Amino acid sequence: MSQNREAAISRRLPIASLAAIGLGLMLTAGTSQAASETEKMELSHAAIIGATCMGCHGFRGMGSGEIPRLAGVAKEVTAGKLLEYKSGALEGTVMNRIAKGYTDDEIQAVAEFFANQ
Repeated sequence: MSQNREAAISRRLPIASLAAIGLGLMLTAGTSQAASETEKMELSHAAIIGATCMGCHGFRGMGSGEIPRLAGVAKEVTAGKLLEYKSGALEGTVMNRIAKGYTDDEIQAVAEFFANQ
């Protein structure tokens, strides 16, 4: 492959990746037209946090090998586990560090997001 063609492909790849992420966020957000602006912003924020979980927990939290499924799990269960990781009551490989990066409200929002998947 020529250097010019490789350079052109490498410039387009980040744009394609960003477009795919944006499309995924739009598909997972699923806000209704009747929702208030605050509700839309909260759901969008939860969807963004949820998108960061999908690298390990699979598309829309459907599970990935040994890593647990989040989709459809009751909000209270997911939020409870995340809060335990955050406090150190439950030990994990990386989840303790990840959970500490979110507020309790963000944990509740992302737990609800995955409960609705």
